[in-house]
Amino acid sequence: MISQFFVLSQRGDNIVFRDYRGEVPKGSAEIFFRKVKFWKNDDGEEAPPVFNVDGVNYLHVKVAGLLFVATTRINVSPALVLELLQRIARVIKDYLGILNEDSLRKNFVLVYELLDEVIDFGYPQNTSTEVLKSFIFNEPIVVDAGRGPSLSPAAMFMQGSKRMPGTAVTKSVVANEPGGRKREEVFVDVIEKISVTFSASGYILTSEIDGTIQMKSYLTGNPEIRLALNEDLSIGRSGHSSYDYSSSSGAGMVILDDCNFHESVRLDNFDLDRTLTLVPPDGEFPVMNFRMTQEFKPPFHVNALIEEAGSLKAEVMLKVRADFSSTISANTVALHMPLPKHTTRVSFDLESGAVGQTTDFKEGNKMLEWGLRKIVGGSEHTLRAKLSFSQETNMNITKESGPVSMTFTIPMYSASRLQVRYLQIVKKSRTYNPYRWVRYVTQANSYVVRI
Repeated sequence: MISQFFVLSQRGDNIVFRDYRGEVPKGSAEIFFRKVKFWKNDDGEEAPPVFNVDGVNYLHVKVAGLLFVATTRINVSPALVLELLQRIARVIKDYLGILNEDSLRKNFVLVYELLDEVIDFGYPQNTSTEVLKSFIFNEPIVVDAGRGPSLSPAAMFMQGSKRMPGTAVTKSVVANEPGGRKREEVFVDVIEKISVTFSASGYILTSEIDGTIQMKSYLTGNPEIRLALNEDLSIGRSGHSSYDYSSSSGAGMVILDDCNFHESVRLDNFDLDRTLTLVPPDGEFPVMNFRMTQEFKPPFHVNALIEEAGSLKAEVMLKVRADFSSTISANTVALHMPLPKHTTRVSFDLESGAVGQTTDFKEGNKMLEWGLRKIVGGSEHTLRAKLSFSQETNMNITKESGPVSMTFTIPMYSASRLQVRYLQIVKKSRTYNPYRWVRYVTQANSYVVRI
């Protein structure tokens, strides 16, 4: 099905390379990287996940700063190959503990052993971490987690006053702790990606949440786990809104449009008390995927305004307000706003006392960028910018500008208000009491404000 598989660093270095069928030239990795590096269209977008060069199809995903690539000359299903690449990345991370260039180089023997079991002559065989343990005999070389990015977005969250252990999602499923002992613990991450489109007057035009409940277990003996969700959870549209916008964790029915579960999940009591029962396999896996289009309170409200300020000049004002509890903070917040095509210079004016904020104007694609390292719930921030144009324009500058797009990550916040009530592990003995961690994160998938 696929001819080659390789992994490239951000510099284009070939870290892993496997040629399964000999149908594609050996220099394909260099051809791919040059194409991706210099792929810039009029919108300044990056290379698409699938493209063709000289009769060779290149399919790739970017995971933890690394490029996982497959090549083929035949007409394969892109979705299937992209899913295969994601699963290969997940399996490698399960075995190495952390996925980065250093860990791949130090464990290249183990990585090639995994690839030989996962793919045979270009055809996928098995991507189950648990099944592969029977065929993999090399031990991973542990790499310091601080030297590279974690694959999981929930690696450094806070729970109350406790910080998650630094090794939370950077441990191998096969390696033991120093001293030969294995720390008994299980991690559950409720990850939500929200898509919201606002009109120019601030009304919500579309809103949707795509979520997943991820689990990673380090429990010996694979004991049975019971995971309980909101008792008032409802599946299927009911045609009405029953949300109380007072908080992200207050009372009120949670209505999901649809959901699906991992094959290991038993739903015997789900209709009765919304409890999922499962025996977790090794590695990280999605317990449940869900989608919600019912009304929910957006975490941010953004005001964007652009108006003329004399000949060949204009002013822009961006204001962002965090509509969540002051005990919660959003990280890595960034706003992007396309400006009129004749814009030549932009001067920025940040609010007094601004800390951890950055501004930039990308002249190549006429993009205004505003970055905020941290936004505390309930706070409001404003950016003013003065634009200079190279020539008069007959177009309305409002029509030439925008929309404003926003990206962010909010730890310990659930936009859908889906919650894990309890995480129960069937005890093997009275003294068996493993660590249990439940974490939440909300991220922007497509957060757009029209001007």
